[in-house]
Amino acid sequence: MTRASLDKQPHEVASMFDGVAANYDLTNDVLSLGQARLWRKEVAKAVGARPAQKVLDLAAGTATSSLPFAATGAYVVPCDFSLGMLREGKKRNPWLPLTAGDATKLPFKDDVFDTVTISFGLRNVQDTGAALRELYRVTKPGGQVVICEFSQPTWALFRTVYTEYLMRALPPVARAVSSNPDAYVYLAESIREWPDQAALAALLQKAGWGKVAWRNLSGGIVALHRGVKPAEGQ
Repeated sequence: MTRASLDKQPHEVASMFDGVAANYDLTNDVLSLGQARLWRKEVAKAVGARPAQKVLDLAAGTATSSLPFAATGAYVVPCDFSLGMLREGKKRNPWLPLTAGDATKLPFKDDVFDTVTISFGLRNVQDTGAALRELYRVTKPGGQVVICEFSQPTWALFRTVYTEYLMRALPPVARAVSSNPDAYVYLAESIREWPDQAALAALLQKAGWGKVAWRNLSGGIVALHRGVKPAEGQ
């Protein structure tokens, strides 16, 4: 699936995120009912960053998601296509090497990072397969990918309630707490149209990743996918 179904071009999505950069982290905490912080902790555990490792944090936004990796002593590169997000991140964390980049054409050499990770950003890339291949390209043989993304709740009744929340409750809440509520209407629509857990795992495998697996968080509202780039000779 591509973002074309949502009638947004990449530059339009970037502009949309520029407009919500200042309050983005706070708004996410409110709209996720506080779960966003829990999800970030689970990503940090899955990444398992260590001193001297190189970590690419794609769709890093204001770099809030990058801080747990940096705290371990790893060298983390926060990367995002929204200049507004990066500017806000630089104000807060001027010591981080925030980098502008397109997920489908990353500004890095082959085989650079021990871990590549993206949280809640893969949905906003127009060509999911191209992004997964780019992440594969810049990862060292034996390195890993960790993807945290909204997914499909596993309990059918809860899935119905969740979908109703996304499309009916989320936009009014966004209007109350965000300077650009239309951005969150778009995000709700992108979540509803996003592939389920098994479908994303299949896309990872198609891009070349091995040992692909996932686990659900918050009943499947979010899924944490992992994959490994085969070591040389495998």
